[in-house]
Amino acid sequence: MDISVQEINSVDKEVIISANREDLEPKFQEAFKKYQKQINMPGFRPGKVPISIVRKRFGKEIEQEEISNYVQEVFEKEVVPEYNPIGEPKMLDLEWEDDELEAKFQIGTKPEFELTDLEEVEVDKMVHDVTDEEVEEEIERQLEQAGNWEEVEEPITEASKVTVDAIGLDEDGNPKEDDKEEDQELDLREESNKEFKEELLGKKVGDVVDVEFGDDDNEHKESFRLIVKKVEKLHTAELTDEFAKEQSQDEAKNVEEYQSFVKSQMQDYYDRASDDMIKNEIVDNLVEAHDFEVPEASVNQVLNSYVERLKQQYSNQLPDTFDMEAFKEQRKEQAVHDAKWYFINEKLQESFDDIEIKPDDIDEYLQVEAARYGMTVDQMRNIFAQNPDQLEGLRSSIRDNKVFDRLQDKVKINEISKEEYEEKQNQNESEQ
Repeated sequence: MDISVQEINSVDKEVIISANREDLEPKFQEAFKKYQKQINMPGFRPGKVPISIVRKRFGKEIEQEEISNYVQEVFEKEVVPEYNPIGEPKMLDLEWEDDELEAKFQIGTKPEFELTDLEEVEVDKMVHDVTDEEVEEEIERQLEQAGNWEEVEEPITEASKVTVDAIGLDEDGNPKEDDKEEDQELDLREESNKEFKEELLGKKVGDVVDVEFGDDDNEHKESFRLIVKKVEKLHTAELTDEFAKEQSQDEAKNVEEYQSFVKSQMQDYYDRASDDMIKNEIVDNLVEAHDFEVPEASVNQVLNSYVERLKQQYSNQLPDTFDMEAFKEQRKEQAVHDAKWYFINEKLQESFDDIEIKPDDIDEYLQVEAARYGMTVDQMRNIFAQNPDQLEGLRSSIRDNKVFDRLQDKVKINEISKEEYEEKQNQNESEQ
């Protein structure tokens, strides 16, 4: 038996296990004897079929099974301890010809790299203090949401909701009867209905309006005829103490307390969003700062996790038309990014050797989760205790948070306003 290894790249290797019949014959003989005791054939007592007949009748199948077992055994006993493969090995070839065995695997190995100087890493952090004007806007939005729509016999305004029948028009402006959508609601306050709004303003029930989409130089313009069937006007709810109690689930007793409540909720939202965004920035910058290859097995592992998450959205059954290969190809770049972060995170945890998950850390998390789901801490603890994978996921999440806490002490953080942050994000998106 011989094992040879060829490097595909710095992290992927091709492992070749070679053997011959002399190496495998003892296993074949042992297997023939095992099956001899199990085989019943006419003319022979149970378990007494001659080995020669067992070999003749079933030898090929038995040998093939033992070859697979042998390759797996050699891989686990010889290859795994020596190379510590990452993820699932990939079987490239398995041949048994002229009493010669050759099995080829592709394995991934842990990338070797040094952590960059964390103090050289620079990230932006959005810092935003919610203003009274923003609170007023949010409360106005909630009042509108809690309001009611009244059908009116009035001209359409920018704040109207309009119900129309939409009929597609051909190039000559004639209706296409097979292209008709009835009772389409258009809230003209929404940006997505801007082009409709320009044509509908001032119109009334019964009016007919032709609209056209597409730039002047666009060869694929679309035209529709809209028949106005209903116009509605919004009556917003009133800001009262009762409204404040209902919207805050009794946390605010009057309008003044409700304004403070809304401001606190909005500030919490921005603070959490800022924390999430700076974590993403740190990850992206650290991935960009480290130039190393990741094993194909790791990338495949990440891609498979994407598929599993998608399955959960479809009740664990993907549509028959789902193109798995296209899905994975589209997300390969992100999978490489996530795989790189896995190894960087692992090395960071090793370098932050004082990171420790204490019982208080778990209790704090359980308290938050219990409050979120309206359960007691003991009930939440029992749920995690009955699911080891979920408990390990909890510990991993706590560990990651501790890593990010340490990273924010190490990297250079530029605090910028919400407006500056959004401008930078828009610029980055346009460049990409």
